[in-house]
Amino acid sequence: MSEQNTEAKLKNLLKQEKIQLWNPPYTDEHNQPGLKHLQELAERYAPLVCLSQSEVGGALESIRVQAVKRGNRNKTFRETNVATLELLLPRDSKKDPKMKNYLETRLDVLVQEVVDRIGEEYGLKYIKLILNGKTLCADQRLDQQGVKNHSKMMVLKVSDAEWKQQLSETEEKKKNQNESIQRTQKGFQILSERDGSEDPDTTPFLEIADQKGNPLNIPHKEKKALILAMGFHEKGRALMKRKQYDDALCHLLQADQQFSKCGSALLSSVDNFAVLQLDIVWCYRALEALSCLDDGRIRLQRAEDCFLQCYGQQQQRLMMIKGNTGREEVLFLRLYLLQSLLSYIEGNDAQARHQLSKVESLYGRLSLDSDKMAQLMSLGFTEREARLGLRACQGDVQEAAIHISNQRQEREELKQREQQRRTRRMEAISTLAELGFSRRDAARALHHSDGDLDTAYGILLDSSQTAQASNNNTEEAISAEKVQQLLYLGFERSASEAALTLTGGDVQSATQLLLDNQGVLPPPSPSSPPSTSSSPSSEEPSTSSSSTENDELVNEVLEDISRHEEDYLDLTLEEESELIATMKTYLIRGSTHTE
Repeated sequence: MSEQNTEAKLKNLLKQEKIQLWNPPYTDEHNQPGLKHLQELAERYAPLVCLSQSEVGGALESIRVQAVKRGNRNKTFRETNVATLELLLPRDSKKDPKMKNYLETRLDVLVQEVVDRIGEEYGLKYIKLILNGKTLCADQRLDQQGVKNHSKMMVLKVSDAEWKQQLSETEEKKKNQNESIQRTQKGFQILSERDGSEDPDTTPFLEIADQKGNPLNIPHKEKKALILAMGFHEKGRALMKRKQYDDALCHLLQADQQFSKCGSALLSSVDNFAVLQLDIVWCYRALEALSCLDDGRIRLQRAEDCFLQCYGQQQQRLMMIKGNTGREEVLFLRLYLLQSLLSYIEGNDAQARHQLSKVESLYGRLSLDSDKMAQLMSLGFTEREARLGLRACQGDVQEAAIHISNQRQEREELKQREQQRRTRRMEAISTLAELGFSRRDAARALHHSDGDLDTAYGILLDSSQTAQASNNNTEEAISAEKVQQLLYLGFERSASEAALTLTGGDVQSATQLLLDNQGVLPPPSPSSPPSTSSSPSSEEPSTSSSSTENDELVNEVLEDISRHEEDYLDLTLEEESELIATMKTYLIRGSTHTE
């Protein structure tokens, strides 16, 4: 305590006289002390602090050594990004009470990594780190929580009970993350199973459409996977906007799993899959997940290949569809930037510079003039419209205004056509329902007939005749002898009859069906034909649209779906700008060291 007091007094005197002990004549070029000049200082300061000359001399040397070391550490940090942190350890953990304890580390690592190092080096089992009165979060990086070079961090021991509470909070976070994924999946499962037979104003459903808003005729199984994939992707992107990259990554990886269930022809014809790959690697970057380097490289190559297939080698397909390529260029900027980063991490500076030059060229074209943005917004256009419009028209304000107005008109016309189409569909469903068919069957028949009422009526008549013939054979299929065989195996009568009905009287198949469903099946409905589809898996629970809980889930997931079809292209480029600056610094430093 007295030593700290002495040093504080001497530092104030040194500041007043603007004396820098780390420079000559107090420190020579080899960082050795200038004894004569230090002694003169000690003689002058001793009476001022009421201490002996030897005590003051020792304190001045201690201050000088600290200053020299601090200068060396600053140099190290500038050259390598390795910071030096002072650790204020528990008293009984200090090896030498008079010595200060330091830790060298990069600031872009997780706090948990530093906690593990400190615990191993000083034999501390459970600890937490305190900076400026705030506990550092173990699952966040040091620099994200205000830790800088030379920061002083207090190391506190944590009791077993408190440690268990921390673990409990971590588990709770993981549980919430898993629950979010499950709710997202169930919400989009409900939407994927809806066929539009209900009023869309009260019972929303999703359709997959092309750039012009025309519904795509996709097989049911693939459509379901695609809706789930796009749903998880939208949720992940919403979390990315909130900088919740860990949660976002979980949802994006779920989207990737669902996309894998879609055919390669479908994936190569839309850019959604390529954008997802970019978003996943962007999360890797944000989370400093360098262990995912190999996976990141593969995903970026996948994204680039997909963009080439969707847009064309010279983006000619994109020009044909949209008339310009300006908005999609932000995707290539992010692609090249991530490729540059991965090349640098791999030690390939030349490739990193090459990719970065492409990035800077794109960034120069895509960075927008604030005055032009303001002009367009003063005309009543939104910030998003102004940004996308200027990029589409290479910064021409007049052309952008015309472009945005045309887009608004096209969007309104598309909305009206969609409303008319849905109205005609609901009227057709009602007409078929009045003829005695269920609304669900009517909706499916209209889907298979591309909306033609007469054709849909023919499909329903054929189905009814088939169902009647099947019902006539049901009695034979579930003969008493076959039911008895299943009863002998321990199954309930109602479940046995249902299984035989569903399998056309095949005892072996009925047995397997009962085993797969733990012996529980609903009794057969006399008005419904046998189904050839498999029973729902445990991962895909029944989703009745009348459930209040289901409605809540649907509304919850719909909140994260952007109402603007080009939301994924609306990048402000702020994060990209920061990464570009960082990459330039790294590469300049690398070229300097090489020289």
